[in-house]
Amino acid sequence: MALLTEAETRQVSDAIARVEKTTDAELVTVLARQADEYHYIPSLWAALIALISPGIILFTPFWLDVVEIVMIQLAVFLVMAVTLRIPPVLRRIIPKGVKQWRAANLARRQFLENNLHHTEGETGLLIFVSETERYVEIIADRGISQHVPDTEWQAIVDAFTRRVHAGKTLEGFLYAVEACGSLLAQHVPATHERNELPDHMILID
Repeated sequence: MALLTEAETRQVSDAIARVEKTTDAELVTVLARQADEYHYIPSLWAALIALISPGIILFTPFWLDVVEIVMIQLAVFLVMAVTLRIPPVLRRIIPKGVKQWRAANLARRQFLENNLHHTEGETGLLIFVSETERYVEIIADRGISQHVPDTEWQAIVDAFTRRVHAGKTLEGFLYAVEACGSLLAQHVPATHERNELPDHMILID
């Protein structure tokens, strides 16, 4: 299933186009389904559970030799490695810190890959969301950050994050674009017409 429909992404693009008429900033929006596949997480949990399984066997009335214990450990590892890869289960076992770290890394990669650090006057602004992690971040280049304090962006991020948690991603993007636009028009107003970066939303499925 698509992250947002074509009509919904067009709404975001239109909002960006309106905002960029009032500011020299270049806005780019990125929506990712998830920041990482996290394939290694189930394997780590499965290995840990398999390692402690002999200790559990000690509390049973069964006597097992070394080979049997090793076979049980292998079976436990395989079963858990498969079970923990089921998406709803996997989402619950990934540590919050790991999810935040991976999403933050992806946001920074997108900032660089989309050339937001090469705009005229260093006025690139990224609005980034990773849905699985429910992670929202706004990254501003130096030409903007020297005029707008981080607390201003954080207030927008917090409000956007609440909408993502409620499953209102489109509403969150539209709110964030308009809120950022108000700040940018005040601190980085338009001085001449330009459009260095595309207005369409970038989807990472």
